[in-house]
Amino acid sequence: MRTDDSTTTATTTATSAEADVRRYYELVDAGDVPGLVGLFTSDATYHRPGYEPFEGHEGLTRFYGGARVIRTGRHTLTKVLVEGSDIAVHGEFNGELHDGTTVGLRFADFFQLTADGRFARRDTFFFAPLV
Repeated sequence: MRTDDSTTTATTTATSAEADVRRYYELVDAGDVPGLVGLFTSDATYHRPGYEPFEGHEGLTRFYGGARVIRTGRHTLTKVLVEGSDIAVHGEFNGELHDGTTVGLRFADFFQLTADGRFARRDTFFFAPLV
């Protein structure tokens, strides 16, 4: 049986990208800042509501190492879609803020991948009753 190499490559790349993004959330939940920052390019940008964009490994380390208002929690992914160099994630987060407040909310994240499979950009959106 003959297989189409381009289809196999695309499937393998999508599977790898999904595994990498799932690993990202595991590292966030475990508090492994160096591990999760290493999944990003050195000039990556992270856009998150309420903050100026975080730039590069230094900005990501600053955010995850202390600026983030979340103390602990767990991400549960309900959907991960990979289309070329783009990954869309939908899920829920349940955890505790540094002030002791519990939080539970839905989120959507969008990642852009480089050719070597690292994250070049992340955009986060929260489902919250603000408007």
